[in-house]
Formats: sequence, structure tokens, C-alpha cells
Amino acid sequence: MYNLLKGKVGIISGALDENSIAWKIAETAHEEGAKFVLTNAPVALRMGTIQQLADKCNTIVIPADATSIEDWENLYEKATEHLGGKLDFALHSIGMSPNIRKKKEYNNLNHAWSLKAIDISALSFHKMLQVAEKMDVLNDEASIVALTYIAAQRTVPHYGDMAEAKAVLESIARSYGYRLGKSKKVRVNTVSQSPTATTAGLGVSGLDVFMDYAEKMSPLGNASAQECADYVVSLFSDFTKKVTMQNLYHDGGFSNMAISEEIMEAFGKGK
Repeated sequence: MYNLLKGKVGIISGALDENSIAWKIAETAHEEGAKFVLTNAPVALRMGTIQQLADKCNTIVIPADATSIEDWENLYEKATEHLGGKLDFALHSIGMSPNIRKKKEYNNLNHAWSLKAIDISALSFHKMLQVAEKMDVLNDEASIVALTYIAAQRTVPHYGDMAEAKAVLESIARSYGYRLGKSKKVRVNTVSQSPTATTAGLGVSGLDVFMDYAEKMSPLGNASAQECADYVVSLFSDFTKKVTMQNLYHDGGFSNMAISEEIMEAFGKGK
């Protein structure tokens, strides 16, 4: 390892089990010298194995409902107390759609559930940043990263109303990136990862097919969860101090491809 985060402290949200990208980010941040607290919703803490991760990273877990301002306030208060100061980085890896969980087709959405999906998956990011700003818990030149997906820009069947939620998430990153950049040189970015077999990703119908397609489309192949963790840690580091308000594609080149030879050959139209 390179000690990229030596002396830095932060918050990592969203780790559920070892399949979570947030889990890999926590492990990598720990290896790179960071200290941090873990957080997730109380229901997720009951479903997952996050305490094992906390033990491995020599830290604590602070439960928080990401839709609750009061929970964010409590989280920041306890995190800064535990870590002994303000934060240098934070990860937002939070997303859930009741419509997807209930297998609702896009033309038959429960709109109340859609509002819930946007609140959990996107407005929680605004709440995270708003409370951090008001409580002044971020160090100058801190780095905030949220995980997103290309369905915010391009239509992906069965991704449902999460596409709208991710679009809102990316817009918040730009808007708050400007505000925090001007006031504290804090950078705010989103990382758009390749389709990845996380616990949440496996809830999207047809993920295995799309992963195979993306692998054939991407000149570098799909990015793994561990490779995403390495990339996010670089964004937390001092090597990316002038990168902000960006939606950064970490997808092996998929986002810039129209068609590949492998896909042409799959349809019998290749060389």
C-alpha cells in the first residue's frame, strides 16, 4: 500500500456485507492509513455483517437513518468525537427503491414509493452535506464521494425509478460541490461504476446479462468492486485536490462506446 490516507479521518456509509463496494472502500481506506467510523441504517445493521468490518478496521459503527436530519447530526457529533476532530473524507453509498424491491414495472410505479426512493438515494446526500456544512465538521480540502450509475444518463431496463434518484444525486453533487468548493475548498464528486454484483445490484433483474454485455463493450472490461475502492481512495487522497463537481465514469471505457467488435461478433456481424 501507499499510505495515501495516512492521518486522514472520515465517515463511510453503506457497507452491508463483503459484496458491498463500500465494504471494499473501507478495507482499502484502512490499509491506506485512514481512520473512520462506519454507518448504515438500523435495519441494514440487522441484515448485514458490518460489525465484522468494524472489528477488522478497528473502528465503531454508528447507526443512522440517512433520511433523518437528527440522525445526521448525531452521527457527526459522535464521529468527530470518536475520531478526535473534523472530517477529511466521507462516502455516500446509499440507495434503495421500494418499487424495485416489489418488482414494480416502470409503467406501474407507486409514486409514493418513488418519493421514498429519491429521499433515501439522493436527498440523503443533500442532508449529509447540509448538516455537515451547518455543523462545520469538514476540514478544508476534504473530499466527498457518492456512488452512482450510468442509468442516470442512459436508459437501463428494470432499473426503474432508481434512474431518477441517481440523476438527482449527481445534480446535488454539482450544486453542493460549487458551494463547498468556494467556502472550504471541499470537493464533491460522484463515481459511476460498472455494473457490479453487489447485494443491491443483484436486486435488479437481468444484472448478469448486462454485466456480460458491459464486459464485451468495455475495452478495459468491467471494473471490479476492489478497483472501484482503489479509485475512490485516490479521490479521498491529496492527489485529486482540484477534481470536483464531476461525475467520474469508472467503467472500463463503457460510457464512451457505441459498439464493440465483440458485440458485433455476438450478433454474427463481425469480421
